Amino acid sequence: MRRILVIEDHRDLVRSIFNYLEPRGYILDTAPDGRTGLELAETQSYDAIILDWNLPRLEGLDLLHTYRERGGPVPVLMLTARDDIDDKVAAFRTGVQDYLTKPFALAELEVRLEALMSRKPVESRQLQIADLQYDLGTQRIVRSGKKLHLYPACRRLLEVLMRASPDTVTREQLERSLWGEDPPDADRLRAHIYDLRKVIDGPFETKLLHTLPRVGYRLADERMKP
Repeated sequence: MRRILVIEDHRDLVRSIFNYLEPRGYILDTAPDGRTGLELAETQSYDAIILDWNLPRLEGLDLLHTYRERGGPVPVLMLTARDDIDDKVAAFRTGVQDYLTKPFALAELEVRLEALMSRKPVESRQLQIADLQYDLGTQRIVRSGKKLHLYPACRRLLEVLMRASPDTVTREQLERSLWGEDPPDADRLRAHIYDLRKVIDGPFETKLLHTLPRVGYRLADERMKP
């Protein structure tokens, strides 16, 4: 069974999509605003996402940009009344795989979803937090134009923290990312965090790696808090 996330604030349209797709074997979740949609997309498992452009709290294109930047792999179908070519180009460049303008036929929506889900999943190769960039393909790490050098364990920690940003990652989650279910003593993780912080934060005025005592760590630009 295919699981779909519908991020759309028009209740009648959401109801129509549910009434059409659920009897055909789809499992659907819905989010009425962008922030809720982003949270669901990042914490749940989906085969495809239907995304409206004009959403409360966080617009669809901004949601998509954040989702892809953090490594979100699920294919996205943009569902919107915007039919201008510039809007379509902007959406595809941000990371949608298909674009369907309103009004539309529900049968066409289903066909497009099936085509999306038959493709190879999207894999983001670029992560960025503030001026810190990590290209997963080339393994190049840069901050403020300066190339940084990290050994493999620190690279893995950096990837996990960047994908989760701005959320906190617990010590247990970081230990599992490095050593699976048999982690060494806690001092090993502290040593890696120390080395990571020294490289990505040491030479720079703005600190990105933050410790939450007895909880874990988060990688974020605190200046960007709402």
